[in-house]
Amino acid sequence: MKICWFNNNQLGVVVNDRVYDVTAALKALPAPSYPEFTGDLVVANLPALRAEIERLLPTASSEAVADVRLLSPVAQPGKIIGVPVNYQAHVEEAQRDVAIFTNRYTGGVKEQGLFLKANSSLIGASDAVNITMPERLTHHEIELAAIIGKKVSNVTQAEALSCIAGYSIALDMTVRGPEDRSLRKSLDTYSVLGPWLVTADEIADPQNLNLHLRVNGETRQITNSSQMIMFIAEQIEWASTFYTLYPGDVIMTGTCEGVGPVVAGDTMHASIESIGEMHVKVTGSKG
Repeated sequence: MKICWFNNNQLGVVVNDRVYDVTAALKALPAPSYPEFTGDLVVANLPALRAEIERLLPTASSEAVADVRLLSPVAQPGKIIGVPVNYQAHVEEAQRDVAIFTNRYTGGVKEQGLFLKANSSLIGASDAVNITMPERLTHHEIELAAIIGKKVSNVTQAEALSCIAGYSIALDMTVRGPEDRSLRKSLDTYSVLGPWLVTADEIADPQNLNLHLRVNGETRQITNSSQMIMFIAEQIEWASTFYTLYPGDVIMTGTCEGVGPVVAGDTMHASIESIGEMHVKVTGSKG
């Protein structure tokens, strides 16, 4: 099932290039309690919610995907976790160009550690990445995003993939410079998630998906998730030793070689096999 948020915070299901409005299914959600934190309410209750969605779907109104504004498919993630330098060719790319990537990009993924991105940086596929620091380089990084489906801590690799609610395409936008990753990757609009959440049951093998990113029609990044240094199950195991993971937490699982600059006026086309594609515009000052 492809689940999205669209237009005026409506819940949708995507079938054959149409978005079906199943917002009424939200009535089946339990009332949230305060101040107890349980993560994203829709993701946390997705198994039960799917039954109500399927009941409503035959009579739901629909619009063409091209005619709606797609918001982030996770409305309220507790945290966005980044996995650095997780493809060997990107490690080598960073080592070749220390002037751009800085000496922070040295050592393996476990030596460098995970990083967090601010939730306020999150946008959906129909929104634009807005460059507010044109005097500095902004780079694109396409990544497979795994969305956690239940509260877990100290999970094993064997159990890890069963903790995933679904997958999306992510763009981990980055301002280059000497500061910590969490600062440079947390600008407003610098975390793109979309175009929808594909439930985990529709992805036969998340470690064998083709990723492709073009800018203005030119291929910049192309790889397969099988080329990750640290596979997704190990990422979840590792992350859950540091943090309790909650429903709706997003793990951006790392990018491949070919990262490069974008400027105002560019359009990024990101696609991942079995998930879909999205066109994301870049706005802001051209410097």
